[in-house]
Amino acid sequence: MGTLTSLVDMSRSAMQADQMALDITSSNVSNQNTVGYTREVATWQSSDLVTINGNTYSTEGGVTAVSQRDRVLEQRVQTQTQTQAQSGALEAALEQVQNIFGLTSTSTSAVTTDIGSAMNSFSSSLSTLESDPSDASIRQSVITAAQTLVGAFNSASDQLAQVSSNLDQQAGSIVDQVNTLTATIASLNQQITSMSPNQDAGALEDQRQVAIAQLSQYVGLNQISTENNDITLTTSNGAVVVAGDQSYGMTTAQVSGVTHIFVGTNAEDVTSSLSGGSLGGVLQARDQELPGFVSTLDSLAYAIGTQVNQQNEQGIDGNGNSGQAIFTLPGSSGRAAGLIAVATTDPQAIAAAAMGEGSTGNGNATLLAGISTTSIVGGETTSSYYASLLARIGNATAGATTDNAAQQATLTQLTTQRDSLSGVSLDDEAANLTQYQRSYQAAAKVFSVADQIMASALNLGVETTVS
Repeated sequence: MGTLTSLVDMSRSAMQADQMALDITSSNVSNQNTVGYTREVATWQSSDLVTINGNTYSTEGGVTAVSQRDRVLEQRVQTQTQTQAQSGALEAALEQVQNIFGLTSTSTSAVTTDIGSAMNSFSSSLSTLESDPSDASIRQSVITAAQTLVGAFNSASDQLAQVSSNLDQQAGSIVDQVNTLTATIASLNQQITSMSPNQDAGALEDQRQVAIAQLSQYVGLNQISTENNDITLTTSNGAVVVAGDQSYGMTTAQVSGVTHIFVGTNAEDVTSSLSGGSLGGVLQARDQELPGFVSTLDSLAYAIGTQVNQQNEQGIDGNGNSGQAIFTLPGSSGRAAGLIAVATTDPQAIAAAAMGEGSTGNGNATLLAGISTTSIVGGETTSSYYASLLARIGNATAGATTDNAAQQATLTQLTTQRDSLSGVSLDDEAANLTQYQRSYQAAAKVFSVADQIMASALNLGVETTVS
């Protein structure tokens, strides 16, 4: 009788274990499309015999759900997500700069851009003036060309300033997103720690990994797992943003008109050291790439305005007076592209004649026209200097595009590797379902046979008494 009881217990335990395995399979199938869900597998544990004071006891076996998670691979995906997000944000910002100058991936010609065209028109108007300095309409065309050139510089400067302002606003918005996610991760840390190791925290760990993956899109992170199954997160420069159940939010403040980012109770300024994620790309574009383009454009506007002013002041205008400045400029090249303006609307203010020629001469007009072929900025002519700026913008944008494509390909590869381990395959689950169903049916059959034998034994072979 004892053997039959053991057989009944064994079959009952087997059915319970199979039912748990079926539940795990059902959970996998129902969560196939759940973002961040990690596939679970049934791990079987056999019963062990333990002898205490001469008595032998059997420990309960069964099935445990084990999440198929590779910590190293997950961190590689997170790191690559940060890199790809930074290159993507940088590419987007550089494409805006490229559009300001009218560049495309197939055309970087200076002549076709607004500033390049305006520079050529202004130079051509001075050359035309050289041929007939007494013609009022030609003089007016010089003023008109100067106004067009100023407008092109002003417009490009304003648009670059707007891009910088937009990046500044993006940085502040991203910080808000980061703070929301770090608070969520700290809360999940607390819940996971309170459950481990006595309860399965797999669902909460999945939620935490989703939050960390989202956070990786915004900012570069270093991740440290602790023995309590919680996670500490630091920025790329080591500033702690999550430690256990505590989150340390980022704050922003204006420094010289620019948004700076601070972390921790000591409000450490980490703006210059942050990297990774879209925040890293935004800061790289705003603080590293954009200032160089702006400075070059300012230098070009300042050089043209200064050189034309100086040369015009060496001649005699149409009224027979000494020439005056044609352009209004700031005291230095800083912000010159945005502040340059035409100082006069009088066509006679153009000093076409050289000293001693009289107001109808063209000696100074020749020198004014020659400015476009003279090295006046950075050891280059204005056209070559501007062409170099466009080449820098085009190359930077193309480089960012190529880099982002490569980073995305690597991220896709790593994500595929992770999903092959942690993702749900309906084919695999269908095979497991069949296996566990058949196992359950076999255990149920053993239980039925043992029940029939026990009934027969209890009724001393008279099967009609107990059925």
